Amino acid sequence: MSERWARTLLSIYRVAGAAAYPVIGGYVAYRATKGKEDRARRRERYGKTRIARPAGPLIWMHAASVGETLAISALIEHLLECGITVVLTTGTVTSAKIADERFHGRIIHQYVPLDLKPAVRRFLDHWKPDLAIFAESEIWPVIMMELSQRRIPQVLVNGRLSDRSFRSWQKRSYLAEALFENFAHVVAQSEIDGERFGELGARPVTISGNLKTDAQMPKMDEAEVAKLKAQIGERPVWAAISTHDGEELIAAQVHRALKKRYPDLLTIIVPRHPDRADAIAERFSKEKLAVARRSLGQKIAAETEIFLGDTIGEMGTYLQLSEIAFVGRSLSAEGGQNPLEPAMLGLAVLSGPNIQNFREAYQRLIDSGAALLVRDGQSLAKAVNHLLKNDEARHQMMAAGIATVDEMRGTLQRTLKALDPFIQPLIVQTRLKGRR
Repeated sequence: MSERWARTLLSIYRVAGAAAYPVIGGYVAYRATKGKEDRARRRERYGKTRIARPAGPLIWMHAASVGETLAISALIEHLLECGITVVLTTGTVTSAKIADERFHGRIIHQYVPLDLKPAVRRFLDHWKPDLAIFAESEIWPVIMMELSQRRIPQVLVNGRLSDRSFRSWQKRSYLAEALFENFAHVVAQSEIDGERFGELGARPVTISGNLKTDAQMPKMDEAEVAKLKAQIGERPVWAAISTHDGEELIAAQVHRALKKRYPDLLTIIVPRHPDRADAIAERFSKEKLAVARRSLGQKIAAETEIFLGDTIGEMGTYLQLSEIAFVGRSLSAEGGQNPLEPAMLGLAVLSGPNIQNFREAYQRLIDSGAALLVRDGQSLAKAVNHLLKNDEARHQMMAAGIATVDEMRGTLQRTLKALDPFIQPLIVQTRLKGRR
């Protein structure tokens, strides 16, 4: 009965989507006015493209946003080295920019089609992928069902299920099983994630670790780093990165509290969504804080208190300016953000307690002494103060972070081993094609 009910719900979802298709254009246009869609490429959201499909094997890879794109970048590089064409879809404007910077035209980037039958069918009819690989937690019912009907294998890599998502799927276990059984393989980040996927109906499931441990070092501009460091001079510095709404104000309050001890303190704040920068800068202005904005080319002057990193693709540059990083979406929001980038670059990592999406990575860093959790803004100020005045403690955390990430590497090879049955036939086809 449950299985029949799940099929009925999925059929209703597909029919409702098809019915909404003619009027969805207004919604996409509205998002474009907000900068959330690329106006010039909106047609890709309907599965339309002007790019011809290259001959030979083709793999469709999908990453929701920037973090997922960076996570699978090493996997994409491997596939390109094998001569396989990769069509990468993402859902955000920022991730499209990151993909362009990272791969320089070596892949085909498209915006992911809307999860509506006409758009998905048009996309699949054109690209005819031999394999579909999704990153982390992307579950799109129409896409999954269309791939299954066409007998195109679909694999989830770097798979994870947050506490909230898992509880939600548990309440609809019959629906979860009807969807998750479509995966030919799930490669999960951790034992907990693997158990959750298995409980929800995925078969088979293997554990790889987090692909972000094998990702390339965050991109940085050495000339810009040198220029910014010259502007900073010998001032004490700490950074709050990947911050979400509310955490910028907490960082500002920490700055005020610490300035009593460190009069020339510089606080670097890098919001997760740079499009919030105008509102953040306005709030700081009301707080009588002197702000220099990276996007406006403003220099870090002696009177600058907050350096606002409101640009895309420069996280590596910002991380080179400090030895201490608070990682956001962990105090005023939930889930956490990736702590591995600052750790691999040798920064002491601080975070709030809400780190469910990166639980295993944080646990490894905490166990090795590379990361520390704080409860609130007051305890964050105490932690930053301790690290600023205690060189030995700070340097121990920095070294532990580098060592811990090095120990966690090897995820890419484990992922490739799981993918081998799907990729190897495509590599053979590519080689045979080259001999003709």
